[in-house]
Amino acid sequence: MSDDIGDGTGFGDGPDVEEELLEEELRQAASLLDPVPPALLQSAVDAFALRDLETRVAELTFDSLVDAIPVRGAAAAPRMLTFSAGETVLDVELTDEGLIGQVLPPAPARIDILTGPYPAATAEADDMGRFTSTVTPSGPFALRLHTTDETVMTEWLRA
Repeated sequence: MSDDIGDGTGFGDGPDVEEELLEEELRQAASLLDPVPPALLQSAVDAFALRDLETRVAELTFDSLVDAIPVRGAAAAPRMLTFSAGETVLDVELTDEGLIGQVLPPAPARIDILTGPYPAATAEADDMGRFTSTVTPSGPFALRLHTTDETVMTEWLRA
């Protein structure tokens, strides 16, 4: 008789290494043999975007990678971004040391730095709307701004 106490389902203490490898192989096989149709994938992305209907989307109005005039001989400048949602403006500077920004009109706020479905970091804006974070996004990212009046979400960008 076994000393293993379980519920008879085989899922007692979670998956072991062999089960995790089998699951990964099955996922790879399914993605090759029966991939998700592009229309269904787009529907899933659209549905995820609607999870918080009260959130306003901030449009990217300035990106120094696209809009700035290059200066010959200048050292690598930080990336500057400006997002607008009605009267709310979010200015952000991406540096090697982190993220610096300001919310306009100035007000205290919480800024979530998203690199996936959950915040990678959170920054607090002071009464002047200024905030900093030591997290520099390295891939796709978005910012979610929470003020006392509203929630604003930027579009996703690649750092």
